[in-house]
Amino acid sequence: MKKPLSIALLILIVLIIVISGVFFTAPSTPNFQQYPAGKARKAAFFNYFMPLVTANNQEISIIRAKLLDWRDHKNNIGWWDARQIADLAEQYRVTNFVIDDESSWKKLLIKVDILPPSLVLAQAANESAWGTSRFATSGNNFFGQWCYKKGCGLVPKKRGSDQEHEVAAFNSPQESLESYMQNLNSHQAYKELRAIRAQLRTNKQTITGVALSAGLTKYSERGQDYIAELRAMIKFNKLAKYDK
Repeated sequence: MKKPLSIALLILIVLIIVISGVFFTAPSTPNFQQYPAGKARKAAFFNYFMPLVTANNQEISIIRAKLLDWRDHKNNIGWWDARQIADLAEQYRVTNFVIDDESSWKKLLIKVDILPPSLVLAQAANESAWGTSRFATSGNNFFGQWCYKKGCGLVPKKRGSDQEHEVAAFNSPQESLESYMQNLNSHQAYKELRAIRAQLRTNKQTITGVALSAGLTKYSERGQDYIAELRAMIKFNKLAKYDK
């Protein structure tokens, strides 16, 4: 007769399943071009991407909660937990992480946090022309992300002769989304965005796309004009409701 699983082991299994995303299966990518431009296409776009954004934010929230628990009980961290923490520090580009150093935890926690859905949806729509751009339809790239290894993606038709970048190709829109969120949460270029988010948390205020968009001056060569356009998209399409 088999012995029943312990409660602790069951909890661990459930946590692993949740974090791995087994409970969430991304729907097949719709052909956004089949919808008339305007309300129909926008509805299809938001209905497709909102569950993906929610799932990714939930995963990040689970990891963040675990990090907070480790930080508050750092004296009880074993070798396996220490290994997981080290992997997360590497993933989020936090160098020289030391478990006993409070500043190390601050650097990591400021990066492991959610992104407001309104901002994610607005950028996805903006960068992919509502899912109809060549990079979105041929490379599942909905956020205009570049790569620099030959053959890593699609070559822009208007790329300068002195340029070598490509627009990254992904296996799915979900993979594109995960890469984009990881980029905003870890790259030095978006340090200001993360600082704004951390301040909102300190003040117990809602993390909004309008607020965090101020930290995207380096996302596009258009700078402030790009930020203004994202904010206009958030307002016109009433996306702020998703941040609540």
